[in-house]
Amino acid sequence: MVKQGQHAWIIRLCQAVACCVLLAAASLSHANDALGGNWREVRPGDDPAKVLAEAWTTPLPAFDPARMQAFPHAGTGTWVILRPLPPWTGGERVLSILNPGAGKVSLYLAPDRLWTTSLDDFGPPLHGHGRLMFAIPPDVPASRPLLLKFEPTDQVAGAVTMSLDTWPDYLRDDASWLVFATACFAIMLTMALMALCFTLILRDMTFGWYAAYLCCYALIQGLRTGYVFHPLEFQALAGMSDSLGTAATALSVSFAALFMLRFCKVDDYVPLLRTPVLAFAIGMPVIAICQATGIALLVGTAHLLLQPLLLIGALLLLMAGGIAAMRGSRHAWFFLVGWTPLLLLTAACGAQLQGMFASAPWLPDAAIAMGAFEAIVLSIGLSDRALTIRHDRDQARKLADADPLTGVLNRRAWTDAALSVLDEGMGRPVALLFLDLDHFKALNDRHGHAAGDRALVAVAGALRHELRPSDLLGRYGGEEFVALLQGAEREHVIQIATRLCRRVSRLDVHVGDNEPLTVSIGVAIRTPADTVQSLIERADQAMYAAKLGGRNRVICSGPAGPTLVRTKAAPKR
Repeated sequence: MVKQGQHAWIIRLCQAVACCVLLAAASLSHANDALGGNWREVRPGDDPAKVLAEAWTTPLPAFDPARMQAFPHAGTGTWVILRPLPPWTGGERVLSILNPGAGKVSLYLAPDRLWTTSLDDFGPPLHGHGRLMFAIPPDVPASRPLLLKFEPTDQVAGAVTMSLDTWPDYLRDDASWLVFATACFAIMLTMALMALCFTLILRDMTFGWYAAYLCCYALIQGLRTGYVFHPLEFQALAGMSDSLGTAATALSVSFAALFMLRFCKVDDYVPLLRTPVLAFAIGMPVIAICQATGIALLVGTAHLLLQPLLLIGALLLLMAGGIAAMRGSRHAWFFLVGWTPLLLLTAACGAQLQGMFASAPWLPDAAIAMGAFEAIVLSIGLSDRALTIRHDRDQARKLADADPLTGVLNRRAWTDAALSVLDEGMGRPVALLFLDLDHFKALNDRHGHAAGDRALVAVAGALRHELRPSDLLGRYGGEEFVALLQGAEREHVIQIATRLCRRVSRLDVHVGDNEPLTVSIGVAIRTPADTVQSLIERADQAMYAAKLGGRNRVICSGPAGPTLVRTKAAPKR
């Protein structure tokens, strides 16, 4: 169970960042000319003049263009009449429609002055970013009503807000949104690229599923806002917003489920939910496939099932992550902090299409910002996972290289390290010490193997204390140790070996009643012709000469093999 407050700092940090994100999104709005609005559905035989005349004589449903409003997009379309309210601003102005969805909108200035555009329209010379824009010529009176027609479409419709601005105000607002959206998309794609690099480096598909999810979410928001069309100018995607958006939505939650399974360790902490989450992850691509077929029945089925499955799947992932977090999965907390706010914002944006939260037109932009926020939070979690993986691998490697009893290098690891040292060339002198404990078998026979193990641990500790951190100390086998010394001349090496003999003999370890444990050491100085094996053989021969010479002493061997130097350690106590 996770202790209360263990991840409080993460939650507080993410809450603070979320507040900043929402405030930044809200600050994108600005004051503009006041507008009043009316609307009605298009009827057969309608023409612009008739609709404008009817607006003066017949009460039509009213709405506030500054508040989110969803118009019927099926059937024949919707007429919208915008009335500029005094005080009027003359000159050239810009009419903006935010969050228009994938459908087309037409502006009627006169029977022969018609302008039709959409987010994926590449015809007009000027385009809005994240909105539809119509330039109102200066010859149009400031008090004149503006007539819009939302064309019928079977694609995704939006809950729109409308504003009438001067060109400087429009350009300032457009530039602010462009900087904001570019920063958010850049964060998402940068985090996705980082995750992809970790996938290749660590060979861990957790990072790969996360990268795929981020790319899909960025594509969803890019299509919804029109960012992929303007400013990115991906003209090849024009007309594909609906099908591509549905497929990206289905795949994004599928990748999110696969990511969450591994990232939160659902198998370990919530095994009962593994199968439902996996089934959801596999089932969602089927929706994308049905959408891509173009068969009316399958496309209709995909549209019918998409929203319910998204709701069920989101709640399932939230529940699995929550249970895993409560049961001790540290990374599940990162998932919850990043996923939950985005889920709530997505639900709020969906509710806006049904007429709720009309006074919060900043919610769609906040969804982009929250995508960037989630990317940052989960990337921090993935970085923590990468560090954990590296730490675990380092620990495993350390355990594989260490002798389990004494903690020094084992024979294999020591040999590999010694080979690396000798491969560096003759730039520095190298000496090898071969150490063998005297009468160790007698110690085991008299006091037992447990006492022998304690003696080995004590000797290894004493050797580590006397040698430098750069010296390679290893257990060669049984009661034998080896040490590779770099940068020490022959006389210095003999002094070190003699000091090791004295240190071991002063340990509180006894072979008999009054006989301390001692060590015999053979020394071999490296020559250009030496290999690790030849150094070991010469040092081993010198060690046996020390044994034959009375033990508890150091003997240095020359390249030809015979004993050249004999140095006796401190007398036995």
